[in-house]
Amino acid sequence: MKLFQLSWLLGVLSYVVFGVFRRSGTPLEISLGLQGLATLLLLILPGVGTVLGLMSLNRKEVKVWWAIGVIVLNIAMVGTGIFLLFPD
Repeated sequence: MKLFQLSWLLGVLSYVVFGVFRRSGTPLEISLGLQGLATLLLLILPGVGTVLGLMSLNRKEVKVWWAIGVIVLNIAMVGTGIFLLFPD
């Protein structure tokens, strides 16, 4: 599996986790429970995806615009995770 594909998969997976939380309708707070773990995953998964996207761009595995699109997706998901951590 190419780094680009793994990066895209991590970005989409974090988007799915975000969708589940958004539809739950409750504000998320960091706790020791499952919500805290999933919120931290919203930061870790796209963070790793961003690094893999940059590595893919550096290795020129795919066309440049594909790699940039995946990097932007992962950065947007990191921003979403931060927004969920600090809603105010």
